[in-house]
Amino acid sequence: MNLIAAVDKNWGIGRENKLLVSIPEDMRFFREMTTGHVIVMGRKTLESFPGKRPLKDRVNIVLSRDPAYTVKGAVVVHNKEELQKELAVYDPRGVYVIGGESVYRLLLEDCDTAYLTRIDYAYDADAHFPDLDSDPDWEMAEESEEQTYFDLEYRFTRYERRKG
Repeated sequence: MNLIAAVDKNWGIGRENKLLVSIPEDMRFFREMTTGHVIVMGRKTLESFPGKRPLKDRVNIVLSRDPAYTVKGAVVVHNKEELQKELAVYDPRGVYVIGGESVYRLLLEDCDTAYLTRIDYAYDADAHFPDLDSDPDWEMAEESEEQTYFDLEYRFTRYERRKG
């Protein structure tokens, strides 16, 4: 499985259930990577989308502890075991974990690739992605040239789980 996120200098990913910043090239990258695939998210991430609706042209799987929670156009699972059963029919290379913090932490050990847009700025975040730079199981495998959006600098990176 894959993880995909935009993170700031301190691995921040959001504040008050919103992205820290919206960078058009990052949004395009996210769309290109996930369209036609499976995305796994928590309930709060889904509810941060426009209209609180699933993303089109993808299989949307939502983790929620609420047994009564339902979403039109999405599969709702209530724990990791249910999620694993649901994902068993899909190629794990086409599954993208898209947030939020608790879902990234829950599924980190099941993933082997992370696509991270690294933003060279420290925001006042209240949600964070696991710090892969300090995790001995992960290493940066690829990094783009520096990109800019107005005065914001960022890079597209790919982290891989170390083998062995």
